[in-house]
Amino acid sequence: MQLPPAPLTGNFSSVLDVFDEVIRVAPLHEAFVQPSANAPTRRLSFVDWATQADALAGWLHEQGVRKGDVVGLQLPSGIDYAIAYQAIVRVGALATGINPRLGPSEISHIIARCEPVYVFDGALPDCHGGDPLRRRVALESTDPMAIVWTGGTTGFPKGAWFDHACLEAMSHGAAPLSVVGDRRLSPLPFAHIGAMTRVWDELMHLITTVIVPSPWTAAGALSAIHSERVSVSQGVPTQYRMMFDHPDFAATDTSHLRIAGIGAARIPPELVMEMQEKLKCPVVVRYASTEGCLATGTRLDDDIETICTTVGRPNGGVKIRIVASDGSECAPNEVGTVQLHSRARMRGYWKDPELTNQSITPDDWLITGDLGRVDAVGNLHLAGRSTEMYIRGGYNVYPIEIENVLGTYSDILSAAIVGASVSDRLGEIGVLFAVARPGTTLELSAIRSFVQASLANYKAPDILVVVAELPLTSLGKVDKKQLQPTADQEAAQWSR
Repeated sequence: MQLPPAPLTGNFSSVLDVFDEVIRVAPLHEAFVQPSANAPTRRLSFVDWATQADALAGWLHEQGVRKGDVVGLQLPSGIDYAIAYQAIVRVGALATGINPRLGPSEISHIIARCEPVYVFDGALPDCHGGDPLRRRVALESTDPMAIVWTGGTTGFPKGAWFDHACLEAMSHGAAPLSVVGDRRLSPLPFAHIGAMTRVWDELMHLITTVIVPSPWTAAGALSAIHSERVSVSQGVPTQYRMMFDHPDFAATDTSHLRIAGIGAARIPPELVMEMQEKLKCPVVVRYASTEGCLATGTRLDDDIETICTTVGRPNGGVKIRIVASDGSECAPNEVGTVQLHSRARMRGYWKDPELTNQSITPDDWLITGDLGRVDAVGNLHLAGRSTEMYIRGGYNVYPIEIENVLGTYSDILSAAIVGASVSDRLGEIGVLFAVARPGTTLELSAIRSFVQASLANYKAPDILVVVAELPLTSLGKVDKKQLQPTADQEAAQWSR
């Protein structure tokens, strides 16, 4: 089937408007591919997706689900999740993803906060008679569509909600990771912001989403890239590291990759260079958050230094400003809190106006909680979360700086810096959690000397804790919240 040469265009007010146009121009094009180690690969065309979603929407209506209700998706990432998500939209309800990997207390918190009238947590009911073009409710661009929950690394998850117009605005900043007809790897949980807010983009670019078998494994991701001729690879640093270290990588055909995207709180520069070398395609670094699903990214024509040391410039209609602690706007290269202005950002936290007002300024800017600086040409350099910064002897220390330096230390496989309080006049010190490369022994004095060769001496870690592995969140990021108690214990025993 021949696809249009450019993204779909038209007067679209909702996701369903875009879906109708897809059914008109490319109904049989693959929407999803779901490989499995224990069963035949499952494939779903756009028209079958719409048909099955409509049938399930009818079932939801029979259960009493109405426009404005919340319906939970406590399902593994896969085609059933996508069908259920669209069914919820087609009945006018809000879909809230609930990552099955969350803990019981986190899931209970989400359920209590959004009060879903129904939760999909097993096999979908057997439904028939769907009509891909049926409209069961009237939808407007400002109708709520999805609630996406934060990762919970700083406390219980918070529910950011989005309307149809948010997803449309996100699609305008999708380039260069979206080209009509791309076959795009989907490595993150479908409950993540990277899936829940990408539906408009996937429809208008006729993207085929290739799902990595759940739970994610390096072998599963490599197999999907190889067998499904993936053109867009995506992932967080941990996932790329595991793929490169897996024995299957050498036999994986990556020649069809058009581009590789990476995003996370910290992206090691050395990993970006390794990606370019091993994948032999351009690498794009992206920055976003749950609350601001669209933010910044590097460009295809950026030089290697920009790609390795920044998260690029604003995408789409996003505006960015850096704000100092006194509320004034920072000068170029001055570190402050990153704030974003965009129609793509969340409309607020679900049924929590107080928390919403704390996160969105009176002049409509999102306070991300991330620290960063904008250089003279407009690229954003992240300095980590505001909650991660610690003050040692009166000096601000940003862990991401130290972690980037340690990324080039040959004996360290992975590292995380956590600040901890001490009774000493220094106030706070840095505790390094490090995974040693096999056959090596880590020494604090050698590591401190290495860091001091690149950074100010007060930034060198004061304590070394060697661990077998770093704890990760359900999204594959280092979970510093789990490391904090150990850091506090070590700091309590520390002396110069």
